[in-house]
Amino acid sequence: MQAKRPVIGLALGSGAARGWAHIGVIRALEDAGIRPQMVTGCSIGTMVAAAYASESLDEFEEWVRGITSWHVMQLLDVRFSGGLIEGDSLMHSLAKLMREKDIEDLSMPFAAVATDLEAGREVWVRKGKLLDAVRASIAVPGLMAPVRQDGRWLVDGGLTDPVPISLCRALGADVVIAVNLNSDLIGRHLRSIKGAARHDTDGENALRQWFGSIDERLLNGRIGKWLGGQEEEEAPGMMDVMAGSLDIMQDRITRSRMAGDPPEVLISPRLSRIGLLEFERAEESIKAGYEAARKAIEDSEILPKSDLNDDEADRR
Repeated sequence: MQAKRPVIGLALGSGAARGWAHIGVIRALEDAGIRPQMVTGCSIGTMVAAAYASESLDEFEEWVRGITSWHVMQLLDVRFSGGLIEGDSLMHSLAKLMREKDIEDLSMPFAAVATDLEAGREVWVRKGKLLDAVRASIAVPGLMAPVRQDGRWLVDGGLTDPVPISLCRALGADVVIAVNLNSDLIGRHLRSIKGAARHDTDGENALRQWFGSIDERLLNGRIGKWLGGQEEEEAPGMMDVMAGSLDIMQDRITRSRMAGDPPEVLISPRLSRIGLLEFERAEESIKAGYEAARKAIEDSEILPKSDLNDDEADRR
């Protein structure tokens, strides 16, 4: 009797702008002939998972690759009500790409992780509107406003489960391919602001100036003064503090969760050079995800080997 083939699930983790690496991971799996039967996501991973499950990944990738630093600022609709960003502009863009669908009608099982702000518990979103699940899962505290769903205020799933492996198993996966985007980030933001070695992209520099302008015009420079921005030795800025804190939190939670429920295959792209809001660096992130996934496939004793040659990989 022929052995039953294992059910493969894909768990896409949180990581803000580093999340475009998930696209590269999926492309590498496709090129190796591996198609997961289900997908789960947390935060930015939910956004990519939604595009994949709704069969909109091609259009989504084209949009992502076209993002510039100015597009990022247009998407960041600032409102000081629960977070710097309201999120409406981003969700309108996603609605054009994915079209409104119910999770129950997708071509594969899909689920997202969010966090109940009041109860402090993770929430598994497994039904309802697809884009509602995305919006809840990406609500980074302090950066994006929380959303009200089913009588609860929901925020970023990264607070409770940055890489949703257990959720993937709950959907029925025998083999979980997990993507952790935060494995090499601890201390990155503080290291990056020390000395002349700092290297800002145009997008990161523009965003820093933009947030600084908001601070000066709306808060009379209180944030900069509070963080010690006027000292001779430059202190961490608001975005450095926020990003560094999120990195520490998610790294510790991910390590703890994986210790109790390790995935069969772990893909960890090296993404420390990509900042929290550098969404315009899609090409670098996608390539890093592709290369990390390709290596994981080749090293795995569970997944089929990739037969890609270097020329094919370079075209990604």
